[in-house]
Amino acid sequence: MESDFLKPEECAEVDMALLSSKEKFSARLAIYALRVLKQIAGETGFSVAEVSNQQVMDWVRNDESIQQSIQVDASFENFFTSLVVASLRPLRQIAVEAGGAIEQLTVKQVVAWFVKDGKIRREQGVDAAFLDL
Repeated sequence: MESDFLKPEECAEVDMALLSSKEKFSARLAIYALRVLKQIAGETGFSVAEVSNQQVMDWVRNDESIQQSIQVDASFENFFTSLVVASLRPLRQIAVEAGGAIEQLTVKQVVAWFVKDGKIRREQGVDAAFLDL
């Protein structure tokens, strides 16, 4: 895995979107989590939807690019695992709305969904949006 969480083109896609800071963070996290979950699924033979919290934690624990953060703060492992696992919720919803599997989602689809959800949040209120940001 790359030492950067997102590739430059993924960052550019998020930066071009009309999103609040919280929405951009959530979109970036979802894109990163999608890549991690696809990698775990490929290594385990499971679908992304079947990847367990323990498999995510094991991956986080063994990923060299994250090791330094874990060594500095032992609680980072649980925190980072929770972030990746929490990203499954919007990823599942994006896949449902796209009519496909999580594995088939593209960065453009993820960003477009966050833009749509943000627009609903701004126009109709937090209760109407999928994410409570």
